[in-house]
Amino acid sequence: MDEIVFFNPGDSIGNFHDHNEAVKTAQIYKQQQHDKKVLVVHGANNQSFDIFLADDAITHNNETSHQNPKEKPYRVSDQL
Repeated sequence: MDEIVFFNPGDSIGNFHDHNEAVKTAQIYKQQQHDKKVLVVHGANNQSFDIFLADDAITHNNETSHQNPKEKPYRVSDQL
């Protein structure tokens, strides 16, 4: 089952058209930021992959508005 998460696209660490390139970049970022959980997600347009910090996911605990137009749904591809 796919996990859908919401992020502000402006929080993206990177955007890639190639899944392997996105994962490799996320692994490098993870090595530099040992205490951070990194997610590779399938982009909102289903044509790209984005990298986000898991802490940047919008949840009920940290959301600022239920109607924030900057929020976009993403499907988690990899968790590092």
